[in-house]
Amino acid sequence: MTALSTIATELTARFGTASTENTATSLCWLSHEGVIAVDGPDAERFLQGQLTCDVARLGADQTTLGARCNPKGRMQSSFRLQRSEGGFLLSMARELTAPQLADLGKYAAFFKASLTDQTDQWVRLGLWGESVAPALAAADLPQPAINQLLTTDYARLLGLPDGAVEIWSPVDNALELADQLLKHCRADDTNGWLLRQIQAGIGQVTGPTLELFIPQMLNLQQLGGVSFKKGCYTGQEIVARMQYLGKLKRRMYRLLLAGDAAPEPGTPIVDRDSGKSVGEVVLAANGRKLVEILAVLQKDAAQLATLSAGNGQGPLLTLGDLPYDSEMAATEAAAQ
Repeated sequence: MTALSTIATELTARFGTASTENTATSLCWLSHEGVIAVDGPDAERFLQGQLTCDVARLGADQTTLGARCNPKGRMQSSFRLQRSEGGFLLSMARELTAPQLADLGKYAAFFKASLTDQTDQWVRLGLWGESVAPALAAADLPQPAINQLLTTDYARLLGLPDGAVEIWSPVDNALELADQLLKHCRADDTNGWLLRQIQAGIGQVTGPTLELFIPQMLNLQQLGGVSFKKGCYTGQEIVARMQYLGKLKRRMYRLLLAGDAAPEPGTPIVDRDSGKSVGEVVLAANGRKLVEILAVLQKDAAQLATLSAGNGQGPLLTLGDLPYDSEMAATEAAAQ
């Protein structure tokens, strides 16, 4: 099998910078994420006791978001989960794969389950825009439905809630497949993928935000990434208590910032009037005219017109919308 390192230079040449081609459909290399494989007879039982999502109810043709928490309910990683031939595949921020492998390995030792880093065994491409279906069809690939996993002889395809598709290609086929797709869409960089992720309201734990948030702060329960009906898992008591007995005081919002200086994850959000920090950046990316941000904010500060990122001296932030705002508002109203 070809190693990813042997074609990394060619992939970088194709996707290192965004193309200026005026095409409404984009393709990028998801090089910012890593892949953990969990295989073996006990893989499902092992993960069911570790993750917020209901692993046992995940169908062979489904994908789901999820998180792994510490005993205090703080997220050590967030990911998209899918079944594989031997168990499961989890894709997450690349810098978290090694520490998650090490930590999960302490518990996997008590199960018939093995964990491996498979980041270098896949080339993962992200496809999004107005003509996703025609681009896939031109490459002889089907389009999956939302949260659906389709497997072909050449790739695994994951349908995402905003109509985007992740294409997982074995390294041997990756360059040929990428070139076929690029005949029908523009090459984009990671910023473009993060921008559509922000607009879809899907947060992600990265190195700077490790153990900073509980799942509800990233709206993960709204996105199907938390099950409140499954059995116990690490951090479950805290997560469930917040859902049923507590009052969530901080959650994720979308913010807009003038300029082109995207703040790093973990950057404080400051109320300029009081000088106090009221939240942290989760993800940020450059749009055509504005920087778009997902940030966890104190709910009573989200409507303030005096918010700024960093030291509080930069441009003011404005509140944007999320595609599930109305559903979240209805859920919160019903809980009061």
